Amino acid sequence: MLPTLPALPALPALPVLPVLPTLPVLPVLPVLPVLPVLPTLPVLPVVPVLPALPALPVAALERQIFDFLGYQWAPILANFLHIMAVILGIFGTVQYRSKYLMMYAVWLVLWVGWNAFIICFYLEVGRLSQDRDFIMTFNTSLHRSWWMENGPGCLVTPVLNSNLAPEDHHVITVSGCLLDYQYIEVVSSATQIFLALFGFVYACYVSKVFLEEEDSFDFIGGFDSYGYQAPQKTSHLQLQPLYTSG
Repeated sequence: MLPTLPALPALPALPVLPVLPTLPVLPVLPVLPVLPVLPTLPVLPVVPVLPALPALPVAALERQIFDFLGYQWAPILANFLHIMAVILGIFGTVQYRSKYLMMYAVWLVLWVGWNAFIICFYLEVGRLSQDRDFIMTFNTSLHRSWWMENGPGCLVTPVLNSNLAPEDHHVITVSGCLLDYQYIEVVSSATQIFLALFGFVYACYVSKVFLEEEDSFDFIGGFDSYGYQAPQKTSHLQLQPLYTSG
């Protein structure tokens, strides 16, 4: 007869796990189009500012002041136009406008010609004569250069009871000048010619740099010169919420 096996202890009942709810199925998102890489903006050229540039407007203002003191109407008008041209050239340099710099360069050619005429006038080249031609005052008065009476070391002596002077004028004698006024005007005009030649070369160089940059990048059209086109929408996908029961 077989021996009786001992009874096994009863196992504890396992807890019933709750049924997890079914997760909703997420909709598949459309694949976004890959945007093209935008071209890199070109770096604007660094315009070299030379120490002689501030001398251009300063020399023009200095010339204008002394011509005003001497009632030289023709140089006053020319100096005014030159000051406007200098302002136009500075504006074109700051704003990267090559057309303004070209206009400034064209004016400098005329400015050189005007100063060359002044040099010939005061040196009485050819048939030019200071005693006969009053071109600087448009033949409206007998005024001469301001440096005639106010030159370095000049001693002015008025001539009284002279019948040579017209109305509203007086006759004077000038002596002891270290440098005659004609040569002061010649040196001033020669300085203007030198500065004009420098400004002409500078304007041509800077305008050339600006034109090269404009050829590589269209400042007005933006990215049109690179053939960039915005991506177009080919289809419209409308997403709707998904409801589940449970």
